[in-house]
Amino acid sequence: MVKIDNIELPDFPLLLAPMEDVSDPPFRTLCKEQGADVVYTEFVSSEGLIRNAAKSVMKLDIYEKERPVGIQIFGANLDSMLQTIDIVSASKPDIIDINFGCPVKKVVSKGAGAGILKDVCLMEKLTAEMVKRTNIPITVKTRLGWDHDSIKIVEVAERLQDVGCKAIAIHGRTRAQMYKGDADWKPIAKVKNNPRMHIPVFGNGDVVNPEKAMEMRDSYGLDGAMIGRATIGNPWFFKQVKHYFETGEHLAPISLAERVEAARRHLQMAIDWKGEILGVFETRRHYTNYFKGIPHFKEYRMKMVTSDHSADVFAAFDEVLATFSDYQFTE
Repeated sequence: MVKIDNIELPDFPLLLAPMEDVSDPPFRTLCKEQGADVVYTEFVSSEGLIRNAAKSVMKLDIYEKERPVGIQIFGANLDSMLQTIDIVSASKPDIIDINFGCPVKKVVSKGAGAGILKDVCLMEKLTAEMVKRTNIPITVKTRLGWDHDSIKIVEVAERLQDVGCKAIAIHGRTRAQMYKGDADWKPIAKVKNNPRMHIPVFGNGDVVNPEKAMEMRDSYGLDGAMIGRATIGNPWFFKQVKHYFETGEHLAPISLAERVEAARRHLQMAIDWKGEILGVFETRRHYTNYFKGIPHFKEYRMKMVTSDHSADVFAAFDEVLATFSDYQFTE
């Protein structure tokens, strides 16, 4: 059993990574139903929250069926981050996660996300003060370092733990790498194997199939896997990994009917939550993966990703189900 503070999780839990414009309530719901042990919100700007920006505030919407659920925040100004803790706490998440890993320029240029990896002392101070501000467990998601020459993740993780961080998820790339090259899990294993570490250490980056998840567990000895891009349009990824752990075999491919039903529910939940326009627009990124592998699919995909009205998208789902009813997915 793995514990984040008093939150009990199964052995080697699978966590849905916070992803901008992806890990919203509809998608989190689907992932939770398919075996995600912890889900995280999209990352929320501290500056946006304290200014009551509508898009930032909306990201605080969480629901009982998602629990345990973490709200992830980012920022580099202590006063703003402390005010954010007060605002976020009112939503009663199970976890508050600090984003010290986002490599995107607009975040990094403000000293937030992975930008704070240049100032480990500030990273430690922010974490310490936020821990003092709330009784909700504070966790951290970060990267190995700013670049290859500044990797000090063993020391960084220890310092964050010592000021009260309850778990740490580490992406196996530096900020300089962005998402290029392969994730290196060896430094994450060094964090886990540090005899002074007693909080959970989760690995992140390149868990793209069940075999990779098993490698992270068995070869690197980490406490769990935080999974991001592999889940887009594939909320079944969590179920696939767990089935592989239990049986050593791959789960049978998800049928077309299941995929259409998930896409339908995803779109409808998005509309219920965001409204017609945003719901239709922000669900588009998932469709290519929901129906990945179907030959001669371009015509139907274009209908899904260019239609501005949900009725047209739902009709496209019906067409897909009728046209490709005999298609058998291989993975």
